[in-house]
Amino acid sequence: MFKDKRIYFAPSLLSADFTNVQNAVRIMEKASAEFIHLDVMDGLFVPNITFGHKMVKDISGITNLALDVHLMVENPEKHIANFASSGAEYITFHLEAAIHSHRIIEQIKGLGCKAGISIVPGTPVSSLSELLPIVDLVLVMSVNPGFGGQSFIPGALEKIKFLDSIRRKNGYNYLISIDGGVNRNNSGKIRNNGADILVSGSSFFNSSDPYAEANFIRGNKEV
Repeated sequence: MFKDKRIYFAPSLLSADFTNVQNAVRIMEKASAEFIHLDVMDGLFVPNITFGHKMVKDISGITNLALDVHLMVENPEKHIANFASSGAEYITFHLEAAIHSHRIIEQIKGLGCKAGISIVPGTPVSSLSELLPIVDLVLVMSVNPGFGGQSFIPGALEKIKFLDSIRRKNGYNYLISIDGGVNRNNSGKIRNNGADILVSGSSFFNSSDPYAEANFIRGNKEV
């Protein structure tokens, strides 16, 4: 699906108008997004609460965009089957929320989905070393998760750079995704450090011209 491209755009539904989700999806499609990033929050692992697998199922019925379900929940293994059957293509869970991460990755793949793993800003990227050979996606959080509209934490750039160097050195195939505070002003540095997927929420949906914002983030236009 992605082998002929380098930069993939993934608008985050978290910043969309929940009273008109279908219109938000159409905006994403018009912006030529490859992914819809779906933040599932349980109010426990993070302070906020968003939505569950029914939202994912309903969205999967109105679009062909790849759905990346980002589980910011405790005990993610309890929820994976529901999201897999609801149309998720990628299911990404947090290293910090799981004890048996290797088993969860196998669970996700066994249900026909691609497996992603995410880390919060306070978690060193080295903690992923045993999992990098088997994951399909690594999501680096560049804000502390739970709310949209936060500012990008610059330390995430070094994490992206390290993940890209390890990938190249070992021939791994995971995609590197970045989520949190991504906008036209920092996307160049993010791309140059090796990220493949740029997740953008408030800077995209709150822009006066979201389609231009998407092009800036992709690098199709210069700031």
